[in-house]
Amino acid sequence: MKAKRFLTCLLFSAGALTFLTGYSPADFSLARLKNYKKEFKSESIGACSTSSIKTYEDYRLITSVGSAQYQYIHNHCVVDDETGFLIDEDGFIGVALAYSFGEIGSRYYFILDTGITIPVVKVDAKASIHATNGCSADSNGSVLEFVIDADKATAYFGGANGLASSGNFDNYEYLNGSIADIERVLDEPIETGIIYRRSIGTDRMKRSEEPDAVRMVKGGFRS
Repeated sequence: MKAKRFLTCLLFSAGALTFLTGYSPADFSLARLKNYKKEFKSESIGACSTSSIKTYEDYRLITSVGSAQYQYIHNHCVVDDETGFLIDEDGFIGVALAYSFGEIGSRYYFILDTGITIPVVKVDAKASIHATNGCSADSNGSVLEFVIDADKATAYFGGANGLASSGNFDNYEYLNGSIADIERVLDEPIETGIIYRRSIGTDRMKRSEEPDAVRMVKGGFRS
């Protein structure tokens, strides 16, 4: 089997972060979300919306080097060369979320009514003027907005209208479903006797969250 190739955003420092799960970027597969095994403790915060719409933005449009978003992406993520998705050190998928989901670096399990669990990390912030309820986009009702390499994603998922997955990743079988519950991921792994340590860099990035100067949201369409 041909090994996956990844574009590295960071050469991780061995002392900066403890890898709890033995996760490797080569393990990433959207098909595994159907029978996803949680590896961190979590607590339900309820679903602020049941929307099934899943839009996207291109991470390359996040260009403000000093922003928490840019720093998190380029210090804690890799780009899956097959799907174009951003993933962090533990396999959480990079998304843009509204202000009720806290600071950059916050992680969640999105439980769908199809039995799929999507582990996500907030790597960008939806502008409050575009998501006034703090949960979903005013324009299309989306809660999840994947942050991706749009060129790679379009090549992988296709799309009749020129957008990756026709602009709505709900069209893809392993991301399909309405939100049934949202769980906040805690810093403690399910395995006992292992302690999660966030890197100093992550803590610093969480202190400031400013909307990036350039953002373009695509999606909200169903094929």
